[in-house]
Amino acid sequence: MIRTLAETGSTNADMLDLAHSGASEGLWLRAERQTGGRGRQGRAWASPAGNLYASTLVRLRPTDPHAASLALVAAVALEEAVRAHLGGAATPTLKWPNDLLLDGAKVSGILLERAGDAVVIGIGANLAHHPRDLDRAATSLAAHGAAVDPATFQETLADAFARWLGVWRGQGLAPVRARWLERAHPPGTPLTARLPDGSAVDGLFDGLDATGALVLRLADGGRRVIHAADIFLL
Repeated sequence: MIRTLAETGSTNADMLDLAHSGASEGLWLRAERQTGGRGRQGRAWASPAGNLYASTLVRLRPTDPHAASLALVAAVALEEAVRAHLGGAATPTLKWPNDLLLDGAKVSGILLERAGDAVVIGIGANLAHHPRDLDRAATSLAAHGAAVDPATFQETLADAFARWLGVWRGQGLAPVRARWLERAHPPGTPLTARLPDGSAVDGLFDGLDATGALVLRLADGGRRVIHAADIFLL
């Protein structure tokens, strides 16, 4: 089920309220425009009309993989949806933890928030517009010649997410992780990880561990597992 709002502060905030009120898994909330959209670590997310601003809800079950790995589910579903609407105009690439890139520029992002047994997954995608004042390059599907309205894109995304959620729940994280790695930048890609404590670690992309955490190969040959960081391609 997809509910559409002309305008709201944040679809994630609205969905968290709905989760507390007992909303069922599978609900999607899409806004034509947000006035208080946010990304990871509390960053503002510009929300002009014409882009996608949507959130969905997953109710965790005792046998589910760990909740944080839903970020990989959302990422592979989002990549699939973007790829479907690009029509070969560009190749989307996943970047850990929650970004999708086109030609090295960010086209979308994912934000997970939890309330009890509910995980709210917010997805923003630059369909018609992209910001130009960020600390990293951004782009949109329109900039690559792909014209798609948010409602149509939402339907594609909801279908892809439902299928990958079924894989995650029925087969575990492994096949989701495998698809993520297929769609990510190649092993050996130089990265900088900016950690929550303000420090930074440089290394080469060495895949994901079994839980979905980032693995960096360090200059001394050692490996560093990263569970939370902002990642920059060098």
